[in-house]
Amino acid sequence: MIRQPIIVVMGHVDHGKTTLLDKIRNTAIASKEAGKITQHIAASEVPIDAINKICGTAIRGSSSKLTIPGLLFIDTPGHEAFTNLRRRGGSVADIAIVVVDVSQGFEPQTIEAINILKEYKTPFVIAANKIDMITGWHNTKLGSVMEALKQQPQYVATELDNKVYAIAGRLGELGFSSDRFDRITNFQRELAIVPISAKTGEGIAELLMMVTGLAQKFLEMELNIEVKGPGRGSILEKHEVTGLGTTIDVILYDGTLHVNDNIAFATQNGIATAKIKALLKPKPLHEIREATSNFLYVDEVSAACGVKISGTGLDDAMPGSLVIQTSDPNYDSQIEQELEDVFKGDGSGVVLKADSIGSIEAISKLLKSDGFKISRKAIGKVTKRDVIDVFTASASDPAMAAILAFNVGMDQDALEASQASNVTIIEDKIIYTLIDDYKKFVDRKQHDIKKRVESSIMFPGAIEIVPNTCFRASHPAIFGIDVLQGRIKPGYLMMSETGTVIGRIKGIQNDKAPLDMAKKGDSVAISMDEPTFGRQIRDGQVLYTRLSDSDEKMLKGEFSNLVGDEEKELLEKIKLIKANARLK
Repeated sequence: MIRQPIIVVMGHVDHGKTTLLDKIRNTAIASKEAGKITQHIAASEVPIDAINKICGTAIRGSSSKLTIPGLLFIDTPGHEAFTNLRRRGGSVADIAIVVVDVSQGFEPQTIEAINILKEYKTPFVIAANKIDMITGWHNTKLGSVMEALKQQPQYVATELDNKVYAIAGRLGELGFSSDRFDRITNFQRELAIVPISAKTGEGIAELLMMVTGLAQKFLEMELNIEVKGPGRGSILEKHEVTGLGTTIDVILYDGTLHVNDNIAFATQNGIATAKIKALLKPKPLHEIREATSNFLYVDEVSAACGVKISGTGLDDAMPGSLVIQTSDPNYDSQIEQELEDVFKGDGSGVVLKADSIGSIEAISKLLKSDGFKISRKAIGKVTKRDVIDVFTASASDPAMAAILAFNVGMDQDALEASQASNVTIIEDKIIYTLIDDYKKFVDRKQHDIKKRVESSIMFPGAIEIVPNTCFRASHPAIFGIDVLQGRIKPGYLMMSETGTVIGRIKGIQNDKAPLDMAKKGDSVAISMDEPTFGRQIRDGQVLYTRLSDSDEKMLKGEFSNLVGDEEKELLEKIKLIKANARLK
C-alpha cells in the first residue's frame, strides 16, 4: 500500500510555522470536496481530494496523476519533533518545509534546521513566508502566489525577487543551489523556494503542489508500507495525562497497532515492554495537549498516522525510540541494534548528555560531520561521573575536555566537581548554538596550546648580518640583521653555515623598542653575548637557528601544522648543516 508522505515543518521561532499549519488545515476543511480533515496526535492528515481542490488547475494541469492518499503534517514544529521522528539511521519524515521570514532571512534556528536536514539527507523546500508584509503588497485572496503576483505593482514583484535571491544566496553559503520554484528545471539538483503568506493563504496552493509532486516523483519506494504487519513507529514525546497516567505520542510509519497489543521500546536500562490499554486520537481541530474529553478512543490504527498510546509500563520510554509490536519475532534485536548504533562512542572526545535518543543522534551526526569525536553518550542530567571522565581524558587531549549538555539539567555535585577540576560544561537548548559554542571552545583550547608550544619550541630561522650595522663589537655584540626565512626569538641558539655554534640571541629591537619575535622580511637589531664582531661573526654572514633534535621531531610530527612549506624546507637545511658538522 502507498502511504501518505510525512511532512515536518521547521524554522526559526516567529517565522510563521504554526500559522502555516493552521492555514493549511483551515483551507483543507473549507474545501467542499474534502470535508473535515483527520487529526491525530501531533499530526494532521490532509486528504488528496482537499489538495486537488486547493491546488486547482495548477495540479490538474500536471502530466502525472496523483496516487498518494494525502499528506500527513507533523504539528510539533522544530528540531524536537524532527530529531525524535526517527528510524534507525535516518528520519521518519519524508520531506520538510523550512519556513523563513522573507524579510528577516536566516536566523540561528533556520540554520539549525537546515544543518539537521542535511545530515539526515531529508529533502526539503523553503517556504518564504510573510510576502504580505512587503511594502505595497495587495492581498488578492487567492491561493496561488503566481496569480497573486500578476495583480501586484512591478516594484513589489521586483522587491520579492530581491528577497528570494537573498535567501538563495544564503542557501548557497550552506552548500545548496536554489531558485524560485517556477524557475527550476531539475528539482533533484536545486532547492525550491516558494513565496507564501501563511496569513492570507497566497502561495499555499503552490507549496502543497510542490510537496505533493516531489513526494510522489522521488519517494515512491519509501512510501510503500505493509499495512497489516506488526506496527512500527517512533516516539515523539512522553506525557503524564490525568486519568491515563504516562502516555507516549507515536508516529506510526509501518503496520497496524491494536488495543491489547504488546509493544517494545528502549529505556535507559535496556528494552521494556507494555500492553496497549488505549489508542487515542484528538477530535477534529483539537490539539493533543487538550483535555482527554476531546479524544476519540479507537480500536486500531494503521500507518502512516499519529496516535497517543496509553498503557502500563511506559514510564521509562525514551523519546526518539523505536516502538515495535512484540509479535515481530526480531523486535528485541532491532531495538538492541538501534541502541548500539545511537550510543556507540568513539573511544575519545567529549561527553554528550541530551534529553532524547533523537537529540543524541542528531548532535552526533553534526559533530561527526565537523570531525569531532564523542567518548560517551547518555540521556539525562550531567553527573559527577561525567566530569571525572572528562577530567581524566583532558590529560591526553585538552581540546576535548568538555561536556555537551543539550536540554538537560545538572547535579549539584557535578557543578562543584567541574568548578574544582576546571572541566567546561557547555549547555544550550538549541543544537546549532551548542555545537557552535563547542567549536569556539575547541578554537580557544587549540590557540592556547599553540601559544604554549610556540613559547617552548625553537622554530627554524635564517638571518643575514647587514653590512656596516655593527653598533657594538662584544659583551654584548649588537648589530643589524635581515630575517631571510622563518622566525627568531630572544633565547634562540644560532649557528653558522658550517654548523659552528655562535651563541644565543639576547634581545631583539626595532627603533629601540624590544620585540618578542622577528619574522621573514623584518629588519631589526639583535644582541648576543658570546661572539665578538669581526671574529666569530662578520658583515653579510648568514646564521641559522640551531634546533635540538627533539624540536625537529615535534615540528615534523604532531606540531607540523605550525610551520609552513618554506619553514619545512629550512628545517631540512638546518638538519643537514647539523649532520655535516657532526661528521667533521
